[in-house]
Amino acid sequence: NHTSARLARGELSMCGVRARVVGPRASRVFHECPAKPSTFRKYYERGELPIAVKHENRGNSIAWKVDVETLDYHHYLPLFFDGLTETAFPYELFARQGIHDMLDRGGPKILPVIPQLIMPIRNALNTRNHQVMCTTVKVLQHLVMSADKVGEALVPYFRQILTVFNLFKNKRKNLGDGIDYDQLEKEDIGKLINETLQIFERYGGPDAYINIKYMIPTYQSCLTN
Repeated sequence: NHTSARLARGELSMCGVRARVVGPRASRVFHECPAKPSTFRKYYERGELPIAVKHENRGNSIAWKVDVETLDYHHYLPLFFDGLTETAFPYELFARQGIHDMLDRGGPKILPVIPQLIMPIRNALNTRNHQVMCTTVKVLQHLVMSADKVGEALVPYFRQILTVFNLFKNKRKNLGDGIDYDQLEKEDIGKLINETLQIFERYGGPDAYINIKYMIPTYQSCLTN
């Protein structure tokens, strides 16, 4: 009938005023949240970072102006982690490679700095930017394995880190009949997250699993039969 047809079109009349029914808004949990220019970028532009671009045949890398082992890790490691939100050259390159260089050579200097790394890690994950998230998750894998007790030191911060993991852990490449060609060109964030959760459990000590499970109820232990 006429009323049903109007309802199907999403139209209602209230007190003589025609109104259109609007459905629920699409979820924005996967939408990117653009980051502001990082403090890391400001330090670089002022010439206050001991690094420079190194041009090589295989691509660009970074050259340190000082011995990495002599750096003040309490100052520089959080600063480089702050640069994880960057996606533009050369900031992204410097932050990413600088972090990996410092984690490779930091040894016992890394553990005391963990509390200062949580906020920049969370800020990077909260951008929901695919490139930033993949870089940050790989950095977390390296961080956990970079020095003794680092994995256990991260456990109290899982509630701050794993919220975004829970949102994206099932965001996998579609390799069925309907291939998502856009996803094929990107790294699989869901796979990276699941690998990282297993590393967290393996290196996080006896409390790691229960804290992962609290934040991600669907997580299955990789250490139990």
